Amino acid sequence: MANQEHLDILNQGVEVWNRWREKHYELVADLYGIDLSRRNLSGANLCQTDLGWTNLSYAQLEKANLSYAGLVRTNLTEANLSEANLSNATGNGAFLEQATLKNAILIRTNLSKADLSGADLSGADLSEANLFEANLSGTQLSGAKLERASLARAILDSTTLTGATLTYCLVYGVSAWNVELAGATQLNLVITPPNEPTIAVDNLEVAQFIYLLLNNPKIRDVIDTIAKKAVLILGRFTPERKAILDALREALRTHGYVPILFDFDKPSSQDLTETVSTLAHLSRFIIVDLTDPSSAPYEVGTIASNHIRPIQALFQPSDEAKRVFAMFPDLVRRYHWVLPPYEYHDQEQLLASLQAKVIEPAEQKAQELAKR
Repeated sequence: MANQEHLDILNQGVEVWNRWREKHYELVADLYGIDLSRRNLSGANLCQTDLGWTNLSYAQLEKANLSYAGLVRTNLTEANLSEANLSNATGNGAFLEQATLKNAILIRTNLSKADLSGADLSGADLSEANLFEANLSGTQLSGAKLERASLARAILDSTTLTGATLTYCLVYGVSAWNVELAGATQLNLVITPPNEPTIAVDNLEVAQFIYLLLNNPKIRDVIDTIAKKAVLILGRFTPERKAILDALREALRTHGYVPILFDFDKPSSQDLTETVSTLAHLSRFIIVDLTDPSSAPYEVGTIASNHIRPIQALFQPSDEAKRVFAMFPDLVRRYHWVLPPYEYHDQEQLLASLQAKVIEPAEQKAQELAKR
């Protein structure tokens, strides 16, 4: 529990407390686990104070100094922390892991480098707050207001921003992974530092991508390479088929392409179809191995109808399957970017004719589509 001497000093008022803190600035004050709800602590120097598990709900903490404060699991529900300092210029900010800040007022609050992992900030007003390099992993921000807040270099890992208002936020260098943005208002998210010409977007995930695109030439090269050289190979990678598909992949590499293999040997699902569609959209052209009788006609049909990309099918007749599945010829008639299947007898023939029978028709169709 809290140090009774420290609590007695605080009970004499903020001015007495602050004078005592000036004389004992190196001391870690202990106010752990006590009830300070609805207290007026505006302007209080609570730097290096242990306030873990303390009840500060509805407390007035405007312009309070909480840098290096321990606020683990502290209840700050509807507390007013406007213009409070929960940061430190030379090190870590306040420790707010799993703290409760529901509907708290954090207008222009300095949370730079603060640890807010697992905290509940739902409904909080963080307008113009500074969250530079703050750790917001696992933080709940449903319905929070982040208008003109600085999220620069903040860590948003599995952060819930459901219903949050993100307008005019500075998100330069933000790290956003698995962020939940359902119902969030996103507008004018600034991805450039304050001293550079402003570039703004209206989506946090797009902001992260554009930032990387602008600041990492290698990513631009990768995107350019994918757009021109990626070839999606769809098929079932059974032991019998894997040798041929591996040889096909290696041959495509020698022709300067970047092969991407996708195995249909899994149950069909919405996520699977979406993944295939994403890869198809990135590819120069698509090669589909239809030799296996259980090849996925649904996915092939979905790609053909939703993506205008050359699709070149390969088929090796066998006792189990003497022709491609019945729907494929209909796809060829319906979509001019679906090319007639190329039938081959063995791996040697496929590799020998790859340039003339697979690459050239696909490239010709890709160039034709690019002109439209």
